[in-house]
Amino acid sequence: MTELSALSAVPAGPRDGVLRFYFGPMDCGKSTLALQMNYNHGRQGRRGLVLTKHDRSGGPRITSRIGLDSEAVEVEDDLDLVALVLSRKPIDYVICDEACFYTVPQIEQLAHLADEHGVDVYAFGLASDFRSQMFPASQRLFELADEISRLQVEVLCWCGRPGRLNARVAGGKLVRTGEQIVIGDTGDAPVRYQVLCRRHYLTGDLGDA
Repeated sequence: MTELSALSAVPAGPRDGVLRFYFGPMDCGKSTLALQMNYNHGRQGRRGLVLTKHDRSGGPRITSRIGLDSEAVEVEDDLDLVALVLSRKPIDYVICDEACFYTVPQIEQLAHLADEHGVDVYAFGLASDFRSQMFPASQRLFELADEISRLQVEVLCWCGRPGRLNARVAGGKLVRTGEQIVIGDTGDAPVRYQVLCRRHYLTGDLGDA
């Protein structure tokens, strides 16, 4: 059996769909990989749909921190993803960036697309929020996905240790309470996010940042 990597082409023809979840902290290249996968699959003649939610650009796009971007469909809370994909038939695969922000029913819809319609679903997102608690959508992906992969692009804490946790910073201090989803790292955002190792996340030490 040939082993497929995240960037491998998928053979054409009737087959079951697959639901894959790629996760990691900020800056580990999730959106970059999502864009690369969409490009690779498109080159093989596969027909895809790109989805996102709460992208840092503020619009219906996937944007990466290294400057790559693409148009995308914005996933609102009441959007039925099965109906969306079937309305755009034929669709071979779906790229789901920022899947951690989707609703739990939408994650189940992605599984339905794979199981009942043979659509390959590639979901990308954070596992945990600024409180180091799992997003409900990410937890459901861990429960349902056929394959789960932690992205291996190394992200470092300010101290040089591996960065694992996404800290929310407001007024120069780490905060542990508030709404689960607050968009930051934009010009007019009141908060920013910083990746920390477990030790400095727990102590709230942001270094010199």
